[in-house]
Amino acid sequence: MRTTRMSALGGAVRLGLLALLLCLETAAQAAPVAGAALRREGSFMVDADNRVVLLHGVNAVWKLSPYYPPDTAAGFGAADADFLATSGFNVVRLGVLFAGVMPQQGVVDQNYLDQIDRVVQLLAARGIWVLLDFHQDQYNEKYQGEGFPAWAVDPGILPDDARYGFPLDEFLSLSLNGQYDKLWADRNGIWSQYRAAVAAVAARWSSQPYLLGYDLFNEPWPGALWPTCFEVDCPAFDATLEKFEKSALAGVRSADTAHFAFFEPQQLFDFGAPSRFGRIADAAVGLSWHAYCSAELLSPKGLPDGPDCPLIEPRTFHNAAAQAAEMGAVPLLTEFGASDDVTDITRVTRLADQHLVGWTYWAYKTFGDPTGSGQAESLFANDGDLGTLKQAKAKLLIRPYAQAVAGIPTSMSFDPASKLFTLVYTPRAAGAPTVVFVPSSQYPNGYSVSIAGAQVVSQPGAALLELAAQAGATQVRLTLTPAP
Repeated sequence: MRTTRMSALGGAVRLGLLALLLCLETAAQAAPVAGAALRREGSFMVDADNRVVLLHGVNAVWKLSPYYPPDTAAGFGAADADFLATSGFNVVRLGVLFAGVMPQQGVVDQNYLDQIDRVVQLLAARGIWVLLDFHQDQYNEKYQGEGFPAWAVDPGILPDDARYGFPLDEFLSLSLNGQYDKLWADRNGIWSQYRAAVAAVAARWSSQPYLLGYDLFNEPWPGALWPTCFEVDCPAFDATLEKFEKSALAGVRSADTAHFAFFEPQQLFDFGAPSRFGRIADAAVGLSWHAYCSAELLSPKGLPDGPDCPLIEPRTFHNAAAQAAEMGAVPLLTEFGASDDVTDITRVTRLADQHLVGWTYWAYKTFGDPTGSGQAESLFANDGDLGTLKQAKAKLLIRPYAQAVAGIPTSMSFDPASKLFTLVYTPRAAGAPTVVFVPSSQYPNGYSVSIAGAQVVSQPGAALLELAAQAGATQVRLTLTPAP
């Protein structure tokens, strides 16, 4: 006869198993999920382990049709993702173009999203954060640019006079500036179409591990108002731009309420002009900004670092900090470099360390960039051969830095000449150790550690140096030097 009564032993075993399962379920719920969405805490990004996350990475934007990198040696494949991971890069700003997402008005191209997803998965599998960048330069191919689909070009614009190339056409082309004026005026309801494209991208990757978030619009050009924005305030245009980017933000939030959405200031901000966005009522808002000067315009032609650069770039860092604070946003330097000018790259990376700001260098490869500076912007002399890494540039970009800090960082610096690296932070309770990336390319014979307030918990000579704060420590100070 079948019975439902448990024996005393059987009942105890089952209760024990049930208790074990409950414990495992509770532990699983309490454990941070790898690659879970980061959150904002003041000016910092913070992970699920309560650690401040700093980002160093690159841009990967394929501006030409079909607007995604092919799986080739000169494109982006598994070997590229491996290179980035072993080089300590933990973020990629990956181009997602409006023209690719919505090549026909009102119709989202799912095949295009599938092709972008191939790259997203390569990066996420290696623990590399992905920032999906709605990229454009000079609007559309009609203006020797890219980003917006052909159907979004207003047929009533003046005859095409964009013949000077990027970025001179932005200053000189009446047709191009008229096109931007139509965009900012929401001619033909273009904002709603753009918002729908952004929403489709957010819906596709809202649950993606290692998704950093969305860059809502690359380098907004003010159109005919540009003279009012050059090195001075242009609050009228900033108000319009803020309204446009809030519209795009609404598209993101219709599908994804967790990940960062990055606003970008008008393009002349990159060269020292201020920005006047107001407070953004969003818990996960960011400021994506760029730092450029005449170095990027001159050095591809073999000329030296521009004399304006030491003046403009510190000002841009100051403006970014002020604008991020006003918005209630976390700042991220998403473009700089774009040349082989090591003097300029040295200065910008030093400023980023001083401001404790993460960055993505422009660019990983040229990807046939029609508005860029040719091979000078790439990390490689030949995009199809990872063995042609430009060593002078790599020594500045592949550098030691704190990837995750179990506390609040107060200073970080690296001297490329002496290889002296320092990190100072105030420790706090966290679920994981502080992690510092230490590249063997900087310390081929190993490194020596001097530390106060914490102890090393990783293996000697590890590429990922891990620290655990000592009980009662109020400050941790780390110094790395080349091993004798």
